[in-house]
Amino acid sequence: MTIIVTGAAGFIGSNLVQALNRRDETEIIAVDDLTDGDKFRNLADCEIADYLDKDDFLERFACGQFGKVRAVLHQGACSSTVVDDGRFMMDSNYRFSRDLLDAAQSLQVPMLYASSAAVYGAGRDFREQRECERPLNVYGYSKFLFDQRVRRQLPVSRSQIVGLRYFNVYGPHEQHKGAMASVAFHCFNQYQAHGKVSLFGSYGDYPSGGHLRDFVSVEDVVKVNLFFLDNPQLSGIFNVGSGRAQPFNDVAMAVINHLREQHDHPPLSREMALLEGILEYSEFPEHLRGKYQCYTCADLGQLRAVGYQEPTLSVEQGVARYCDWLQATLA
Repeated sequence: MTIIVTGAAGFIGSNLVQALNRRDETEIIAVDDLTDGDKFRNLADCEIADYLDKDDFLERFACGQFGKVRAVLHQGACSSTVVDDGRFMMDSNYRFSRDLLDAAQSLQVPMLYASSAAVYGAGRDFREQRECERPLNVYGYSKFLFDQRVRRQLPVSRSQIVGLRYFNVYGPHEQHKGAMASVAFHCFNQYQAHGKVSLFGSYGDYPSGGHLRDFVSVEDVVKVNLFFLDNPQLSGIFNVGSGRAQPFNDVAMAVINHLREQHDHPPLSREMALLEGILEYSEFPEHLRGKYQCYTCADLGQLRAVGYQEPTLSVEQGVARYCDWLQATLA
């Protein structure tokens, strides 16, 4: 039976396609926008049945041209939190998703889609409740608005609808994201190129490198998607994170010490890394002031309540595995 993955050449989408392949699922229709042609690399080692440009996909899907579809895994979106073009953002993230949801409901096809922790904004309470949601930028608003539409649809839904609010995801296949790639990716590249890494300096009430985020490995994100794919009776909006808030300093030191270990160098404390010039800080960017989440931490209560009990990787575990993947890829 066919599975459709939108954003299939992107970060999370390509990891989902690989995971489906490991289950011997190859009847996959990959949907994306390959204007950035280099993204094809994320699909080069995947097995798919067909590829469609996103502009050609929606009408054909709504007309039922793909036969029996098991599910739509909707990962396609503009994921940049610094894009100010609200019309583009709303068209990509809200209107396309709205039309896709309407088509999926009409065809009674389950739909799992990527939401974002950006809907919570600067709050400290990360529960999937309306009172916790105050996005700081148009990206967060586009995700928030679609979540609101889903909430109105859920009581009368004709098939499964699952919104997954991803926190700070890192891992393989994110290189095309440029500045929007994870801090783990940037720390790895900086250390490999210059023997040191740089983080943002102090901002708000947080010290340099001390802003706290819920960093979650794409491995865990994929597992959650597959859990809901396997349980079509479950619907709702759920946080997907590690359930832990860790400072950016932890990510930097995980990268530094894992790469040092491979050269038989002893691990460093953050203080020693600063003294040796291996860790440094830069001034907090002006364009992010007022639009930056200084703290995130997923409340996983609703996810656990529907039966997902898998443990999540810590920063130290996940970053080490990611560094190994990056080195093998660059070899």
